[in-house]
Amino acid sequence: MSTPHLTHVTHPLVQHKLSIMRKSDTPSVQFRQLLREISQLLAYEATRDLVLTTQRIETPLTEMDAPMLAGKKLALVSILRAGNGLLDGILELIPSARVGFVGLYRDEDTLEPVQYYFKAPDALGTRPVIVVDPMLATGNSSVAAIDLLKKAGAKNLRFLCLLAAPEGIARMKEAHPDVPIITAAVDSHLNDNGYIVPGLGDAGDRMFGTK
Repeated sequence: MSTPHLTHVTHPLVQHKLSIMRKSDTPSVQFRQLLREISQLLAYEATRDLVLTTQRIETPLTEMDAPMLAGKKLALVSILRAGNGLLDGILELIPSARVGFVGLYRDEDTLEPVQYYFKAPDALGTRPVIVVDPMLATGNSSVAAIDLLKKAGAKNLRFLCLLAAPEGIARMKEAHPDVPIITAAVDSHLNDNGYIVPGLGDAGDRMFGTK
């Protein structure tokens, strides 16, 4: 299922790796490695429309006008802490990217995000910006992060996640219809505690072995 607002990446490798991550007995070290691998496959889709220019180069046989990325270097923005699991993998694919961080935690009573940190690259208005967070659950944290980035000047944004709930997709579309979502799965629903079902639990805890 893909629309202009949502890209659901159904590639067999993505789905296989995600299924292993969902298993409750998958250890943290394997969970982190799989997340890193999936992040690169998702980033392939998220960067599909980056602008190219040409540069004259010399191959071992001849000269040619070769395609090269144009404009300012892309910015990656991680929603802490779990977003770093996606960030690390994408940085291997795009090592020249600039990096920012949004520190948000979810108030477990209200399910609303509470900000504690924000640091973004300069010239956001001239950079493609990919915001990363493994889970799009209620959508409150992602909306808050994108609010902050737009206030800082970002205009060309996209949101990359591992799992999305219909409630989070709807919240994002309502608040930021101009920000496309790239995800590996659209799950059934949120439970009473705001967790994605069937989901994979708390991504941060699964990554770092915490509770």
